[in-house]
Amino acid sequence: MNNINQLKLSSLILNKAKEFGADIVGITSVGELKDSPSHKQASKISRLEIGKREQNLEPLEVKWPEDGKSVIVFGISHPETKPELDWWYGDHSPPGNQKLMKINKRLAEWVNTNFPKVNTYKLPYSVEQGGIFFKDAAVKAGLGCIGRSNLLVTPEYGPRVRFRAMIVSEDLVSTGPITYNPCTSCEGLCIKSCPQKAFYEGSYERFTCNIEMEENIKTSNKKTKKIFMNQQEKSFS
Repeated sequence: MNNINQLKLSSLILNKAKEFGADIVGITSVGELKDSPSHKQASKISRLEIGKREQNLEPLEVKWPEDGKSVIVFGISHPETKPELDWWYGDHSPPGNQKLMKINKRLAEWVNTNFPKVNTYKLPYSVEQGGIFFKDAAVKAGLGCIGRSNLLVTPEYGPRVRFRAMIVSEDLVSTGPITYNPCTSCEGLCIKSCPQKAFYEGSYERFTCNIEMEENIKTSNKKTKKIFMNQQEKSFS
């Protein structure tokens, strides 16, 4: 595929992802992503260290499709007024993640229908299940930067974004990275307001942060159970 077609396909994919519901979308190459900090350190990181609850000390292994050349990264915003987008409903994935899965599915189907020679690989959310580090991918694709909070911070939505990604077997035009970094002039408000003091030693402590995540899961489970019970009562009234 020549440069003109690469540019055209890249533009079409970016537009389609937004048409299917993505708030932000970008592109990077597999080669660039393999050179990102998290992916370069993956073989030295145990599954336990990325927040898995089971005591699994086996090192991570990021699996790349042999013919994968480009990574399409897309995200949807999670406004502060809609915390339920990140809630689990029993065994059902959070609504925000379900929306991203639908976007991934529709985008892959569109590429496969209109460009049958291009292979698509929809990536799961978790690295240990065959996914990639989405924050690194988003930075490489020019969607934001890794903030002092260890979250991906975007110009449009700050840190309130959830991501998914797809690998394709075609060289596309990269959209990043960018120089955006609001943390350089910030007073470290995220560090000061962290409820678990996860930055107490001066750098981000994943296990300390995970304590708050567990508390949030308990809270959201109680809220979703209450919502479910109310819905059941209405259905029988």
